Amino acid sequence: MIKLGVPAKGRLMQNTFDWFANRNVLLSKSGSDREYIGKVSGVTGVELILLSAGEIPGELAAGRIDLGVTGTDLVHEKLANWSKKITPVIEMGFGFANLMIAVPACWRDVTCLHDLDAVAARFRAQQGFRLRVATKYHRLVRQFMTEHGVADYQLVDSQGATEGAVKNETAEAIADITSSGATIEANHLRILEDGLVLKSQATLWQSRSAQGNCSELIKKIITTQI
Repeated sequence: MIKLGVPAKGRLMQNTFDWFANRNVLLSKSGSDREYIGKVSGVTGVELILLSAGEIPGELAAGRIDLGVTGTDLVHEKLANWSKKITPVIEMGFGFANLMIAVPACWRDVTCLHDLDAVAARFRAQQGFRLRVATKYHRLVRQFMTEHGVADYQLVDSQGATEGAVKNETAEAIADITSSGATIEANHLRILEDGLVLKSQATLWQSRSAQGNCSELIKKIITTQI
């Protein structure tokens, strides 16, 4: 039995259901909205597992599910050396978002990461503590900052409403997912010119422990004409 992990609610779940339906694999959620029970038709030997998008990378890596749908950002953030544990099957063409570094719009002289590094050094000298960057993507942002030589900053955890962290004075800058940038702009922030950390979209992933077990299903969904 192939275990297929899919986001349990929201637009990502519905888009995933539609994507599979276009390939003659029908996924559905049974019971009430509070129940996470799914069913599959149009193909045999597949069990639908409904999870949060953030749980799916870990379940794939542990081999508890064979295939799973989640964003590139969550895989790269939650799994160190992810390519040794799971492999991408196909990008699904929805759920597009970019992880970006943004600073207050009033920092007119800060347009790139080099400027941010200079401001961070000056901030620490003047304030006595490191410039704070609010994000929930600690692994990705830390790696990105290191690769671009940005020092004298600290990451502060933000699990929601990250764009409001600067206004609320809990951070001086942010790193967050955005699809259009509108929310960032609405909160008087500006994306750095070279502040793209990662491009993300919904992707079908396969656990490396399931290699070979899923070949028939994968062939069906990839070769089906839409």
